[in-house]
Amino acid sequence: MPESTPDTQHSHPPTAPQPHRVAAKEAAFRWVPIRSLSERHRHRVLTHLLGLEPHDRYLRFGYAASDAQIGRYVDLLDFRRDEIFGVFNRKLELIAMAHLAYLPDHPNERHLCEFGVSVSPKARGRGYGSRLFDHAVLHARNRYVEIMIIHALSENTAMLKIARKAGATVVRDGSESEARLKLPPESVGSHLEELVEGQAAELDYRFKHGAHRVDQLFDLFHEVRVGMAKAGRSTIE
Repeated sequence: MPESTPDTQHSHPPTAPQPHRVAAKEAAFRWVPIRSLSERHRHRVLTHLLGLEPHDRYLRFGYAASDAQIGRYVDLLDFRRDEIFGVFNRKLELIAMAHLAYLPDHPNERHLCEFGVSVSPKARGRGYGSRLFDHAVLHARNRYVEIMIIHALSENTAMLKIARKAGATVVRDGSESEARLKLPPESVGSHLEELVEGQAAELDYRFKHGAHRVDQLFDLFHEVRVGMAKAGRSTIE
């Protein structure tokens, strides 16, 4: 009589997750709290841009921007005219930002804006650049902008890939490229989406601000304890 073997014909492989559940899970983690920046955030913008590595500065500005040149750029930011958006981490460090600059109307073109984005080295690979682009598109179309322009070096493949994926037309001229994206008109849904995103981002920022204050208090308490311990040892000695 042959030796018995385990029955493998009726075993079932682990159930694969359903596609709609995977999509829902990915969508849940795709949301990024993007907050509008104001004059009081100017120093955070400067700190963020100065923290970019030399090659990142080159891709962002189209030239190897020095600290002084970045300082002049930040000094000239007009928070009342343009839109500057940012992503903050738990320590309230600005780890990604976008500048949406509104351009004067041309004879044959109206309602134009230009988009620029930067992401800190430690925050790469999280899709912040793409999310800031989507947020800027939503914001611009709700303000009746018809065309968004992205000037980028031709080697800035990440930025041009984001633009092409959104449907932009990219024209290359040697080392530089220009992407033009025709925006859809605003709608009730687009205004509602911007409102909800803005309120959620504001709540997230306030939560992080509160958590940051708590961390600062704990750090202060620790410093006081260390100082008292050192003073006690000095007295004993």
